[in-house]
Amino acid sequence: MHQNKLLVLGISLVIAAPSYANKVCEVKSGTATAALIELYTSEGCSSCPPADRTLNDLRRQVGSEAVVVPLALHVSYWDSIGWIDSFAQKTFDSRQRKLLENQQHRVVYTPQFFVNGSELRSWSADLPAAIRRINAKTAPVEIGLKSTPSANGTVLLDANVTARDAHISGMLYVAVSESGLVRRVLRGENSGATLQHDNAVRLLFGPIPLEHGSANLSKEISLPASWNREHLKASAFVQDGSRILQAVSTAQCDAPRGL
Repeated sequence: MHQNKLLVLGISLVIAAPSYANKVCEVKSGTATAALIELYTSEGCSSCPPADRTLNDLRRQVGSEAVVVPLALHVSYWDSIGWIDSFAQKTFDSRQRKLLENQQHRVVYTPQFFVNGSELRSWSADLPAAIRRINAKTAPVEIGLKSTPSANGTVLLDANVTARDAHISGMLYVAVSESGLVRRVLRGENSGATLQHDNAVRLLFGPIPLEHGSANLSKEISLPASWNREHLKASAFVQDGSRILQAVSTAQCDAPRGL
């Protein structure tokens, strides 16, 4: 991912969408720090399905009061052992390695959970408690994220960041993810299994640096016909080093449709 100084001037993310998209979704992060949960996973990894199910079921585990943004990032380094994960991107491989640079343990593996940029090895037992600890902290930045449908069948996403202190540094990212994905695995370690994926990241944009405590992000994209528009959502987060300062998601709108 490369920085683009032109993007800092202010931007929008445009997604081609069916004409039935007619609801504006506008969310802002609150004072509490949201927990950005990143799961690095692969359809070629036999130990990943339990972690996938944990992420899919996260809202039930932590309750409606928790402020949490889950993302599943499928990595490509398992693709050589018999099954190619169509959701995998080398960009996610690189992000996983980058997050480990400042960790106590620097081993890349799957499934691997990060909670606001810190690896959580005991995720099966400690994920809800880790989320509660993060939510108890006041966030140093505020993120606004807005989804606006247009008459010509597109959806406009706007993401912006305002820091409480103009000297705060960080990078803005925007992700588009899809839920309700079902895949029958035919080869590899999970041969014969039917897997369900929620919150699978389809697109990840950034980093856009904060300048004087603020940043905006924009991209114009075409949405592939194979993606289920009703199961898509957008998330935005600010990262300083490997630490996540704040995150927000259009899932907060609780709309019957996605983007």
